[in-house]
Amino acid sequence: AVLLLCASPDRLLLYVFSAGILCFSELFFTKEPRDVTVMRKEAVILDCQARGEAPVHIRWLKSGLKLVESERVYLLPNGSLYFSEVESRRGDKSDEGCYQCLAQNKFGTILSQKARLTIASMSSFALQPTSIVVTEGSVARFSCKISAHPPPIITWEFNRVTLPLSTERITVLPSGVLQIHGIQRADAGHYRCIATNIASRRRSAEATLTVTPCVSFHLLPHIIAGPKNMSVSLHQSAILECLATGNPRPLISWSRADGKSIDVYNTKVLGNGNLLITDIKPQHGGVYMCRATTPGTRNYTVSSANITVLAPPSLVEWPESLTRPRAGTARFVCHAEGVPTPQITWFKNGEKVQSNGRIKMYHSKLVINQIILEDDAIYQCQAENELGSVLSMARLIVVMSEDRPSAPRNIRADTVSSSAILLAWERPQYNSDKVIAYSVHYMKAEGLNNEEYQVVIGNDTTRYIIDDLEPARNYTFYVVAYMPMGASRMSDHVFQHTFEDVPLRAPELSLTSRSPTDIQVSWQRLPMKLSRGHVSGYRLSYRTSSESGVSQIELPGEKTQYFLENLQPDTIYLLRIAAATSAGWGEQSAWTSHRTPKASIPLAPELHLEPLNCTTILARWHLTPRGSARMQGFKLFYHEESQPESAPFLQFALFSLFIVLDPRKKYHVKLLAYNVDEDGYQADQTVSTPGCVSVRDRLVPPPPPPHNVHVRTNTSTSVFLKWSRPAFSSSHAVNYTVRCNPVGLQNASLVLYLQTNEQSFVVRDLEPNTKYEFAVRLHIEQLSSPWSPVVYQTTLPEAPTQPPSNVKVTLIEEDTALVSWKLPDEPNVAVTHYTVLYASRNTWAAGKWQMLRKEGSLTMALLENLKPGQVYLVKVSASNQMGDGPFSQVLELAVRADPSAGKDIRFSSGFSDGFYHLDQKSMTGISVGVCIALTCIIICAFIIICRGKNRYFGGTNLIINSLGPVQPSSQKKKKWSFFSSDMKKESFGHGIVSYQAGTTMLTYEEELCISPNQPSTLQGLLEHSGDTERSSNSDGSHETGDSGRYSHDETELTNLSSGPNSRPPSLSAEDSSGDSDCSGPAEEHHELSDEREIDLIERVC
Repeated sequence: AVLLLCASPDRLLLYVFSAGILCFSELFFTKEPRDVTVMRKEAVILDCQARGEAPVHIRWLKSGLKLVESERVYLLPNGSLYFSEVESRRGDKSDEGCYQCLAQNKFGTILSQKARLTIASMSSFALQPTSIVVTEGSVARFSCKISAHPPPIITWEFNRVTLPLSTERITVLPSGVLQIHGIQRADAGHYRCIATNIASRRRSAEATLTVTPCVSFHLLPHIIAGPKNMSVSLHQSAILECLATGNPRPLISWSRADGKSIDVYNTKVLGNGNLLITDIKPQHGGVYMCRATTPGTRNYTVSSANITVLAPPSLVEWPESLTRPRAGTARFVCHAEGVPTPQITWFKNGEKVQSNGRIKMYHSKLVINQIILEDDAIYQCQAENELGSVLSMARLIVVMSEDRPSAPRNIRADTVSSSAILLAWERPQYNSDKVIAYSVHYMKAEGLNNEEYQVVIGNDTTRYIIDDLEPARNYTFYVVAYMPMGASRMSDHVFQHTFEDVPLRAPELSLTSRSPTDIQVSWQRLPMKLSRGHVSGYRLSYRTSSESGVSQIELPGEKTQYFLENLQPDTIYLLRIAAATSAGWGEQSAWTSHRTPKASIPLAPELHLEPLNCTTILARWHLTPRGSARMQGFKLFYHEESQPESAPFLQFALFSLFIVLDPRKKYHVKLLAYNVDEDGYQADQTVSTPGCVSVRDRLVPPPPPPHNVHVRTNTSTSVFLKWSRPAFSSSHAVNYTVRCNPVGLQNASLVLYLQTNEQSFVVRDLEPNTKYEFAVRLHIEQLSSPWSPVVYQTTLPEAPTQPPSNVKVTLIEEDTALVSWKLPDEPNVAVTHYTVLYASRNTWAAGKWQMLRKEGSLTMALLENLKPGQVYLVKVSASNQMGDGPFSQVLELAVRADPSAGKDIRFSSGFSDGFYHLDQKSMTGISVGVCIALTCIIICAFIIICRGKNRYFGGTNLIINSLGPVQPSSQKKKKWSFFSSDMKKESFGHGIVSYQAGTTMLTYEEELCISPNQPSTLQGLLEHSGDTERSSNSDGSHETGDSGRYSHDETELTNLSSGPNSRPPSLSAEDSSGDSDCSGPAEEHHELSDEREIDLIERVC
């Protein structure tokens, strides 16, 4: 059984548990604010709700300062902060910033986690596309960069006409990069990028692509855009770009510098060699190498980049509430992990703790000495790095009572063994009959910042054996008596020393030879933790490898070296050593071999190592005159224990060297002299660098913890744990405590402790789609093991039960609309993709919708190629691997019938205003411009009719969609068509994406030049963009039935996918047989319809 005291200033509560600890929680948050991005003038709520003993008062901080309420910003009755209209004015009047709420009741004050309020915005382009000149058949690359919140969607235009996001020759990366492979003459023109988010839409400056004739000669591979070093947050995506050119076209392959296999399940190749890694995990960090190789040769070039995986802070050890008497000592521990390493900050009642003479903060600990009444408060540990912060809290209760008992008397300590001391005392002189428990406190007497340990025992004894002590150590003890009304003062301190024990192990030997007939044996003194007492002597044993007789020499404990003489040259000797204390001899070391040198090579120098500080060691050496004959210099090697040996430092005239090392590490140092013939014999020594800060390791009490802890998910609300009992013998019953809590838990009082006497357990009533951490500890008699290593498991998600929230649709151009939404309004919802259905009233009446699918990390989509004069219906649903959620309410979007009449764009009711506002002067200017354009059109039409010559333009009428090839009617205009993303093709153009078993490469290969019979030109593609019936767009639209579902599986990765699954037909034609050359495709002539004539006249004018 475990005796537990939970105390408050006015009462002492006594609980007895078989295992585990549970105490009441006085104040905690049930809902905390989170990061949010909103539009200007939009209303927003920052949540904050706390629970505890009433009354609970809530107040808010902005950037660490008290928030002043106003008519626009004020607190709701539940404590949340409400903004009726978010302002983005400059200076202090802007609502952007970090917010925290504080909850207070009579027990103290707690601080919530930080939440950042960001106003959606878009800056000017930081990088504009630049004009380039490329040869026909090679590659072209444009890039643009812009800062925006939320991150924008990047699209590209060619001669003011939208390019598809991905085709066989075109790849658009989310970073703002446009790649065009197999350049043709028709690709020459003007390119610009367009950035779009919920706040704005910006167009970059235009860049010109100039195409020159191709020169037919061999070109070595050259990487024109290689991967860049990047830092990626956990579970995000990373794209490593690799764009290469050469003749013939090089083969692109990827590998890791550390030789590990690339994760093929989370990795795919984009376009013609870019590497996409989704759902980044710590194991994805490392150096990735892109290699461009000329097919059939050994000519290659390599470019590499490092991926650093960032992780937000996560608490692995949090502070626990304490009850301490006045003048006592309290210690709180808080340990967090994350990348970069989190910084630890302590708060007392919501205010930062300042160090003084009584209060110390070092590493992850907070220590309060000589406790006073004002120390009774709620303390919080905050771990923070650039990715976020996490908080955990604990309370310190100071026990004060006038009717408390007097201190225990006549405390005595007697040593029982090398690890146990018997402590005895007499009952207090006053109120001894009211004592319900005693608390024994002990700590090491020597050193600074030692840990204080505490054991609570019942009132039926005044003796206790502390049996987890270190040998040959001096300890201090005191006892406190408890009664229901409070605790007594501390008893007098008593000091006692434990007995010595035999050494835990022998020293390590270092062997060198000065001549062919001697061996210099040296060793280092054992640290106190290993010697377990004062070393009184050493026993050195040695023999040759061919003899069985052993010679022994006993040496005093002050010795650290010995010189063996009169040995045989060029002979292998075996040596070992043992150490002794007053308790006896310890175990001998393993045999160490050494060959005495020959006379023809340099002898080993005499090496001396001297630690100067925690990071620097001075190495000094010298040679005897006989051993330095024909010597040219020295070679010095050093390496950390269990690490490979480093390259040598070559020294010629020097006989000393400063070596910079890491603190608190053990290093092996080797030195030898060399001449023209060969290396001489080496001198070996081992040295340990001291710690920069002296920190005593906490004792680990028996028994050992459970091992082989395994966990697997059963359902969305339960997991199954299994573990193994450690190897030790005991006749007593063993039970276990299972600790369970969500990762990043900020309230230690909500940790779940479960008891069992089995070696498996099912944890139930968990939250779906939540990552939990589990640990198990063992209990036997009155002893508890340490916690086992933590294991992690995520519960299965549930299918969304709510539609996406805050769905909006905005017309941003005459034929383009932006749909945005937010996560479904339900906790712990997992979304793998969104489905956007839209249709005009006419097609909706016919029961047909157009469908877009977006990755779960995206919350916006572009609806392109909308028809003027139509009213569109739009709805959105969220889905995951467990199923599909319901659709949102249908929204209406009206598209004006006459876009040239102005840009007074209408939105569906309830939506924010548009981006373009035209005044009367703008309308007049547009009208005049339209009249001039019509006049030019009439004149040009008259000239063309007079010439009376028809032209025929190349192209194809074959459209390929998800259902197969379709022959459109000749009355329809040419249009872009795209492949659905569910087509199972592995070939990319003329290349192949492959993963070779047993290797670490993902490869992509393709030919360099374009077949002269292949009509895959951008100009030809862009001449087919004016459909009157548009059933698809650049995001991959599909028609479905009236049910709002589609009948085939489809997964689309907008802005990330490229390849054959979405391309215009003119880019998908197979090359004709025969040798390829660098000449452009032969032009073909077709009849031009009247509508195409008018379109061409508009371009000419």
